[in-house]
Amino acid sequence: MYGQATVEARGASVGFAPRSARWAGRIVSALVVAFLLFDGGIKVIMLEPAVEGSVQLGYPEATVLGIGLALLVSTALYAVPRTAFIGAILLTGYLGGAVATQVRVEDPWFLFPAFFGVLVWGGLFLRNERVRALVLR
Repeated sequence: MYGQATVEARGASVGFAPRSARWAGRIVSALVVAFLLFDGGIKVIMLEPAVEGSVQLGYPEATVLGIGLALLVSTALYAVPRTAFIGAILLTGYLGGAVATQVRVEDPWFLFPAFFGVLVWGGLFLRNERVRALVLR
């Protein structure tokens, strides 16, 4: 297998990750999940600051609940090890939309959701050996 030989040549086995790396991935992922659950939760319960912020960004008030539900479902999929990969893909799409929205309104904080996208994949990379195998091929 070409991919396995390449990884072994680098001095690491695809299936190996130090315990500290796995725990770091779990911690990073847990922090991301906590933030995104909070963000999705305040949208679902239609908390005034969440609704107001979404409307200021150009979204109709009626879409806030759906946006919150999409975020909660994507985050829940990411939090479950068996579905974490599809959750990360969905969160990437969600966060990409957030970046596009921030750029459209010329908000200088447009890199904040991009940073969270990096954390989503970084946490998954550290905690999931199949993702590491995919990347380190």
